Amino acid sequence: MPLSRRTTASVGALGSLIALAGCARAPSFNIVGSFFPAWLICMVTGIVLATIANWLLRRYKLDKQIVWTIVVYPCLAAFFAFTLWLVFFS
Repeated sequence: MPLSRRTTASVGALGSLIALAGCARAPSFNIVGSFFPAWLICMVTGIVLATIANWLLRRYKLDKQIVWTIVVYPCLAAFFAFTLWLVFFS
């Protein structure tokens, strides 16, 4: 049994309203008059924290223990960025 046009339009309108319910003002920061998204700030901070972790590991000569550095440091930066996002924006 095919659906009527009215039922299809109602379902479409309801689906649109549900999809738009999540739309809200995005978290952003005003830095010198320009708005930056919060995820960008978290990403840059995560990269800086991973760089500091790399420096600390090199200082204590523990960087030789890491075999796959090309995987470890980007994952470490992502970990810091996601953790910052969860702590401050969740």
